[in-house]
Amino acid sequence: MNSDSESRPGAKFDHLCAIMARLRAPDGCPWDREQSLDTLKKYLLEETYEVLDAIDARDWGGHAEELGDLLLQPVFQAQIASEEGHFTIGDALDAINQKLIRRHPHIFGEAEAHTADDVKERWDQIKAEEKKSKGHEPAGLLSSVPRALPALAEAQDIGSKVAKVGFDWPEVEQVYDKLSEEIHEVREANDAAHREEEIGDLLFVAVNLARHLKVDAEQALRKANAKFRKRFEFVENSLAADGIPLGTATLEQMEGKWLEAKQAK
Repeated sequence: MNSDSESRPGAKFDHLCAIMARLRAPDGCPWDREQSLDTLKKYLLEETYEVLDAIDARDWGGHAEELGDLLLQPVFQAQIASEEGHFTIGDALDAINQKLIRRHPHIFGEAEAHTADDVKERWDQIKAEEKKSKGHEPAGLLSSVPRALPALAEAQDIGSKVAKVGFDWPEVEQVYDKLSEEIHEVREANDAAHREEEIGDLLFVAVNLARHLKVDAEQALRKANAKFRKRFEFVENSLAADGIPLGTATLEQMEGKWLEAKQAK
């Protein structure tokens, strides 16, 4: 059995770092040794989305496993950065520990914050002060929203940012009206470029409607996708059980099975 010290998360994290160093050693794994910070970027994204899938499925065993896979990625990147003389995993841990303490003065200092909005506002203030102290030039309001975000998440962050300075629909009913207006404009678009533009506008307003309703648009769409997958799988399997190949089924047959899938949930 493991000793108490060996079962501590810190000891297990040290073990992970040691494994990674061994894999990257001169006589280590050929695949791990040939990776770079650039080649690892796609794996970081893949592992992030696999964690999200596990959360949506409420698959706790899978969730723990996927978190481990995700945790490997910063350790892998830090090992490469250390080999190149840039920083170590310890530097990354120091940075986040110090940041959490610094940006929570209502917990680790004398400041007060009574709501989640108070905390977020103070966090943004401290973040801006940190950038200023580092000599960074003041940036535009939206410069802190990463362009690399998934489009729905980027749109939601943009809407949240401009809402803080008053550039927003005061009432949710106005967003519903704007959504209807955008649907009409999609219908009226008469060429491919115009349709693309209007569909973009429609999606942007839909994301802002989600924000007004306190819904995360990215997660809402992920769940809708998962629901569609499950229901269509039911349609496919049910048709197969009736001896009807999917490619030969009529729309009416598929819609009938779809209604069954909805009722089965």
